[in-house]
Amino acid sequence: MRTFRVGGAVRDALLGLAVNDTDWVVVGATPEDMIQAGYLPVGKDFPVFLHPRTREEHALARTERKTGRGYHGFAFHASPDVTLEQDLARRDLTINAIAQAPDGSLIDPFGGQRDLKARVLRHVTDAFREDPVRILRVARFAARFHDFSLAPETLELMRAMVAEGEADHLVPERVWQELARGLQEGRPSRMFEILRACGALARILPEVDRLWGVPQRADYHPEVDTGVHNMMVLDMAARLQAPLPVRFACLTHDLGKGTTPEEILPRHIGHEQRSADLLKALCKRLRVPNESRELADVVAREHGNIHRSAGCGPAALVRLLERCDAFRKPQRFGQVLLACECDARGRLGMEEQPYPQRDRLLAALEAARAVDTAALAAQARDKGLQGEQIGERIQQARAQAVAASLQTSSASAA
Repeated sequence: MRTFRVGGAVRDALLGLAVNDTDWVVVGATPEDMIQAGYLPVGKDFPVFLHPRTREEHALARTERKTGRGYHGFAFHASPDVTLEQDLARRDLTINAIAQAPDGSLIDPFGGQRDLKARVLRHVTDAFREDPVRILRVARFAARFHDFSLAPETLELMRAMVAEGEADHLVPERVWQELARGLQEGRPSRMFEILRACGALARILPEVDRLWGVPQRADYHPEVDTGVHNMMVLDMAARLQAPLPVRFACLTHDLGKGTTPEEILPRHIGHEQRSADLLKALCKRLRVPNESRELADVVAREHGNIHRSAGCGPAALVRLLERCDAFRKPQRFGQVLLACECDARGRLGMEEQPYPQRDRLLAALEAARAVDTAALAAQARDKGLQGEQIGERIQQARAQAVAASLQTSSASAA
C-alpha cells in the first residue's frame, strides 16, 4: 500500500502557487485495507476515503471504461493491481498527471513538468475524448493559467468531441459548476475564447455565442463587436474582484443584442427586455442558483437606465430604485451598480473612466431609505388614504429626500 500526492497540489507547488487542497491516490490497497487502517469511506461512484486524522481525500488507483454518453457514462475499476501510471493516464491534462512520492520524488510519465515549463495545456491520452466535462475543465484552466497556450492537438480533439455530440450530453449541474469556477478565475474571457474555438460555446451557451459579429454604435462602443465588449466587461469584473453573481450578470447583461433585427443595427432598441427573457430560459436550463439569477435579471433589465441615471430627476431615481428592489435589498443593489460599472468600463479606451452613477445612486438610496415610511403610512391612513394613495405619498416623500440630498451634494461640489 503506497500513497502519492497527485493533481493540482503537485502542479501548483511546482508553479510556486499556494496549495489549498491536496488529493492523494493509493496504490496496492483494497477498500477493506483502507477501512481497517481507519479511513472513512465517502465515495459513491468509486472508492474514496477520508484520512482518519487530516480528513484529506484518498482515492484508490483506478482505471475507467467508457460505457455511454456524457459524464455518467463510465465504469470504474479499482483494485490493488492498478498501477500509478494507469491512474495518471486517465487524467485530463499532463500538468495534472504528475504524482509525488513520500520522499518528494516526482513521477511524471506524460511530460507534465515539460508542459509546465513551456506553459502549455495538453491532454494526456486519447481517453480525454470520453468525458465531455474535460472540455469545460480545459477552458477553465485556460482562464486560470491565462498565459498558457492550448496545444493544437488538444484543440482539435475538443473540436472532434463537439462534432461527435459529446457536448450535447453535459449534465446541467456540471456545466454550471465549471462555468462558475471559470468565471471566478483571473481572466474569465479565456474560458469563453477556448469554448468558442472548439465550438462548445454554441452548444452550451448559444445566447452568448451569437453575440460575436453583432455590431454596436462606435460612439458608445469603440470596440464595436458585442462579443468583444462582453468579454471586456467580464475581465473588468475580474479586475475589480467582483463576486460570482456580479460576474454572471456581466456575462449575460447584453444577451438581447444577439437577437436585434438586422435592419436596425447597430442600434439595439429594447435589448434589455430581450436580454431578461433570454436570461430566464438560460438560467432554467443550467439551473443557475437564485442569487446569481436574480442579480443578473436586474442588471439585464435596468443597466441602460442606470447608465442614463445621471440625467434623471429625484422622482425618476426613486422609481428606478423601486424597480431594482433596492429598498429591500440594498446590498444586492450595490452589486447591481458594480456590474453596471464593469459594463461602462469594459469598452475600448474607457477602462479607466470613472463611474459617477454609482455614488449618485447609492447616495439617493441612502436618502430615500432614511424616510420613515411606517410613520407616513400611519398618517396617510389617519387621513383616510389607502393602498396606492399611501404608496404615492411614500414615493413623494422619498423623492423630496433624494432632491434634498442631491442639492446638498451639488452645493458641496461647488
